Amino acid sequence: MNIIPFKGLRFDGPAVSDIGNCISPPYDVIDEKYQQKLYEKSEFNIVRVIKGESFDTDNDQENKYTRAAKVFGEWVDSGVLKQDRSEAIYAYVQDFHIHQEMFRRSGIVALGRLEEFGRNIQPHEKTLDGPKADRLKLMRATAAQFGQIFMLYDDPEKVADNIIEKALAKPAVIDFIDDAKVRHRLYIIDEVADIDAIVKMMQTKQAVIADGHHRYETALNYYNETKNPKAQHRMMTFVNMRNEGLLILPTHRLIRNVEGFDIERLISGITDRFNVSKYDFNDDGDKFKARSKMFEHLQESFKKNINAFGIYAGNETFYVIDLKTPGVLDEICPDMSRSSKELDVNVLHKVILEDVLGIGDKQLASQSNIEYIKDIADAVGESVSRVDSGDAQAVFFMNPTRIEQVKAIAAAGEKMPQKSTFFYPKVFTGLVINKL
Repeated sequence: MNIIPFKGLRFDGPAVSDIGNCISPPYDVIDEKYQQKLYEKSEFNIVRVIKGESFDTDNDQENKYTRAAKVFGEWVDSGVLKQDRSEAIYAYVQDFHIHQEMFRRSGIVALGRLEEFGRNIQPHEKTLDGPKADRLKLMRATAAQFGQIFMLYDDPEKVADNIIEKALAKPAVIDFIDDAKVRHRLYIIDEVADIDAIVKMMQTKQAVIADGHHRYETALNYYNETKNPKAQHRMMTFVNMRNEGLLILPTHRLIRNVEGFDIERLISGITDRFNVSKYDFNDDGDKFKARSKMFEHLQESFKKNINAFGIYAGNETFYVIDLKTPGVLDEICPDMSRSSKELDVNVLHKVILEDVLGIGDKQLASQSNIEYIKDIADAVGESVSRVDSGDAQAVFFMNPTRIEQVKAIAAAGEKMPQKSTFFYPKVFTGLVINKL
């Protein structure tokens, strides 16, 4: 993997008062409500560029992309955004809690050389045309790279990790806590010896896209379209697979609008392939205990490498279904690699969602029958409440994908279904920008 340092554009503290109020999550996790909240945080919040408001009067000459370009240009011209004087690699450190346990994930921000997917760059998830078209319009209008592409690499020697630890002794150029209580810090690595050591180490590494598949493909399309030599490299955050703070959380599946859905019929239709365990309850106290037992069961199945799913459909029962025989996808998907056949999401999507409920690739792409619920905050409780209220018919609870599975499936040249991995926390946008 070829990487190079760069002179990043960063928000100027005196000009914006509070840099933390200018930073945002990636565009694809910002809904309308949170978009407005970010607008209110600061007149300089990066959301005004990466996900601006649309209006009924928009046309080819005046729209959210042209407004983004105008705002971005004004920020550069006025000194709201200032470019660093020397080329650097940036250390990005995130401190966060999961279930009251503290974690720290750290990585480096550099420019990675774009190339077609293959030996050096490996995707692991499928993409959709809509988001790629949206991001390409923004790149055409602004000629800049705002969000990160989250990349994974494997380095047992931890060359970059050790350099990051050394950088922590210096003052951070950005240090703020986001709305989810995640602390974000950015440090500048500009010593020539450190930069050379990181660049040399990365030359021997393959990289797997953890998050930002749409942004990567968009950057590649933009370079092929413009042939701008500066666009041949894309701003990326690289995290070592051996980093202790690298966590993958599960993404659960909420089921809606499935014609004729009946939980009893579903369960009876899968008993030939799954062992079914039931955790019944009579009142709210028992309900929480039953839910906890379901998740304890799921964790045990995860430890034993058994494909297992929790199900709740509002009938005073939590279920856990464990796959009886691991070769269930051999006949359904004979061309899949063994690693893909063993993936929970593939078993769920092919054996249950598609084969039993009729939720195929078309429905998954349009999300007409499925909603993805990331396992943060009280996502589990909210999912259960939505089933109880009739807003959803059922929820399938997942175990997380293993980092070894991500690596193996990418190496096999295959892609997982969308929302197979949830790397937490998200890599934020606006800490540093690459202007082309």
